[in-house]
Parts: sequence; structure tokens; C-alpha cells
Amino acid sequence: MIFAKVVGTVVANQKDEKLEGSKLLLCQETDAEGNDYEDDSYHVAVDAVKAGVGDFVLISYGSSARMTSSTRDSPIDAVIMAIIDDVELTED
Repeated sequence: MIFAKVVGTVVANQKDEKLEGSKLLLCQETDAEGNDYEDDSYHVAVDAVKAGVGDFVLISYGSSARMTSSTRDSPIDAVIMAIIDDVELTED
């Protein structure tokens, strides 16, 4: 799983029929505190949890991305599977 911030939307009028009705969001990878990385890593992910621009989210990749109820058997590689409320970092 990857921490990310939703930074935009992706509009595709022509897409695979299994993606019809799916919202595609542009996400930028972040650290666990929501801070942007310097190398600007962006991903397009299918939204499974009604996320929106500005949300701090968890993204899952690969075969795991196709395991949510809304993405099962779809041709996707990334899914937003959680909107993060809080992350607690424990000091050693």
C-alpha cells in the first residue's frame, strides 16, 4: 500500500466497459505524514471509496487492486481503497 494525496481527476470518454461508472483520480505519492516527495510520483487510480481532490488516501497496486467489490475483474493496476483520517507514528 502507498500513501498518496488526490491532486486531480482524469476524464476518459472512451474506456473499457468494465471501467464504465468508475471515477479515475490522479494521486501523488506522499510520506506517512502526507508530505509530497521531491520526485513527483503520480498515479492514476480507480476510486473505490468516494475520495476527492485533497484527500489523503491509501492506494493498493497490482492484483490486490482488483479485489475490492467495485474493481473485481476490472483492467486496473491501482485503486484508492481508503481515505486516511490519521496516522500515528511511534518513536522507538
